[in-house]
Amino acid sequence: MEPDATTPDATTFDVIISGGGPTGCMLAAELRLHDVDVLVLERDEQPSPLARSLGLHPRSIEILDQRGLLDRFLALGTRHPQVGTFAGIAAPRPVDLDSAHAYILGIPQTITDRLLQEHAVELGARLRRGAELADFEQDDDGVSVELVDGTRLRSRWLVGCDGGRSLVRRRLGIGFPGEAATTEWLLGEVEVTATADDVAAISAEVRRTHRGFGIGPGAGGLYRAVVPAAGVAEDRSVPPTLEEFRTQLRQYAGTDFGAHSPRALSRFTDATRIAERYRSGRVLLAGDAAHVHPPLGGQGLNLGIQDAFNLGWKLAADVRGWAPDGLLDSYEAERRPVADEVLTLTRAQSVLIAPEPGPQAVRRLVTELMAFDDVSRYLAQRISGTGIRYDLGDDPGSDLVGRRLRDLPLAEGRLYELLRGGRGLLLDRTGRLRVTGWEGRVDAIVAPDAELPAPAALLRPDGYVAWTGDDQHDLDGRLAGTFGTRG
Repeated sequence: MEPDATTPDATTFDVIISGGGPTGCMLAAELRLHDVDVLVLERDEQPSPLARSLGLHPRSIEILDQRGLLDRFLALGTRHPQVGTFAGIAAPRPVDLDSAHAYILGIPQTITDRLLQEHAVELGARLRRGAELADFEQDDDGVSVELVDGTRLRSRWLVGCDGGRSLVRRRLGIGFPGEAATTEWLLGEVEVTATADDVAAISAEVRRTHRGFGIGPGAGGLYRAVVPAAGVAEDRSVPPTLEEFRTQLRQYAGTDFGAHSPRALSRFTDATRIAERYRSGRVLLAGDAAHVHPPLGGQGLNLGIQDAFNLGWKLAADVRGWAPDGLLDSYEAERRPVADEVLTLTRAQSVLIAPEPGPQAVRRLVTELMAFDDVSRYLAQRISGTGIRYDLGDDPGSDLVGRRLRDLPLAEGRLYELLRGGRGLLLDRTGRLRVTGWEGRVDAIVAPDAELPAPAALLRPDGYVAWTGDDQHDLDGRLAGTFGTRG
């Protein structure tokens, strides 16, 4: 790339995000809550018609509630009480899950994408479609970006939210270790001529031995089908043909169900990888650009949204000039272990759906174990994201520190309603604590009757507890360590 992208005629931004999917748009919205000038570059001219993801887990639902978006999603989705299904094993619903949103929200990714894009644009983010990143260079002050059409841009930061084949990650030379794809599936949304009863009966019979197969009603009168491919394609970006899709349906089900008029066809694999690091200088990675895994458990989209929620306020703090030392680096320190755990869960589920006798014996054992509430709850918390605990680097002093706080009823309204501005929050039962000097970054509320097992709690903008206690000196230290020096 030529160095003249740094010249004054290059359009400048605080942050450029490559990728306008759910991760990129969630991040853009979080940055706009702090008046960060952000541009989202999306390669595709039009939104994808294919819904790769079909649901949101409790932690992602909590995030939507914390930003005032949940009603929009609930109006277009369906609540499902089953939480924490593991490798398709039906288990009793765990009792007393620590969330006000202990359900799965069934909603196609096409709708999730649209709602998050609308949210980001409403807050002032600029979304540029048909804009594909070609190259970039960074220096001590920022990043110079060149698009495929020759447009040159300049930003203080660049974030790659550009998927598993991330150009940003590859240009940085960041390793992406893990396991290459050994199995591929074809995903299609099609019309069928078979009756609904025949589709359901045949699908149930096939899934007795091939749990990687499935077909059922989807959106808009179409059927959504997943079937193992004949092999792993050299270029997964090239979609399968309708005939290839129908051939594989016949191979596994003995019929192609009269599939025709596809709205979308695509491929996905069991490739499992994680980036060696999430940051290089002034460039960061989030979402699938940082980690890929099979869709077992439906965690991919959720993981990306939660990446963005963690990164947004930290990157905004750097742009606004108040970030304490190490705050931005804590994004990788906190989120990479979470992604690593998700990879562990998907690897385990991949084994449990295999048709061989050994994996099926393990599956029967896991099925028995999941009948115990403690086991079911443990897996539900891991899959849903509600069990995450960040290591804040010192003696936590309380089991709450490093964990997200569930929604609580307060005299002034619900707790999550008070987090919608994207600032920190001191929830004080004592009435004696102050956030003097941090008022622009941290709100404070006296709530003597709050259902909080601590005298007071300091919440980060992402809802995780940074401190508990009742000592003002200790609180000031944590405020400085989380929100920078007094303003």
